[in-house]
Amino acid sequence: MSDENAASGEMPEVEIPVEETNEGIESIDPTAALRTENAELKDRVLRTVAEMENLRKRTEREINDTRSYAIAGFARDMLSATDALSRALITLPAETRETGDATTKSLIEGIELAEREMQRLLAKHGVKPIEAQGEKFDPHVHQAMFEVPDPSQPEGTVVQVVQPGFLIGDRVLRPAMVGVAKGGPSHAPASEAVDKSA
Repeated sequence: MSDENAASGEMPEVEIPVEETNEGIESIDPTAALRTENAELKDRVLRTVAEMENLRKRTEREINDTRSYAIAGFARDMLSATDALSRALITLPAETRETGDATTKSLIEGIELAEREMQRLLAKHGVKPIEAQGEKFDPHVHQAMFEVPDPSQPEGTVVQVVQPGFLIGDRVLRPAMVGVAKGGPSHAPASEAVDKSA
């Protein structure tokens, strides 16, 4: 069966076997013709079933992706608001927290509560922070902002997190902006560590 016939829905052209009789006149074998037509139709049905199954799987995948990642833009915007609350808390001097009047302390507690609630809501919708501090630099989830000369840390280790990163599902929503150690021993996989004392 040609693919053009299958795509257009036309009946395929069927080659009908013929037999030559003693007189040289050709006759059509009806059983062979039916078998050929049956094989063609069976092939067509199997192809259609396979196409429908592929379409079902693809649609299911697209629906799951849409459910998981539809809020990515909104979540990215919410991270900006959460960052602003975090910066507000960081800039407050410690003595203001302890010696401030009741109104100031209530304001600080309200900001902390709002930040925690926003983090909780992001986590509820699949947004989770990227672990960066002390990890080996991974360009897929980290964005290097600067290098820190630190011989005590293995080269390529994240030693400072400037801005936390986040994932939504298994995709990067925002990479972690980090400072990376330079000058220390390089990361060596455990399989390459060789005991040279023997």
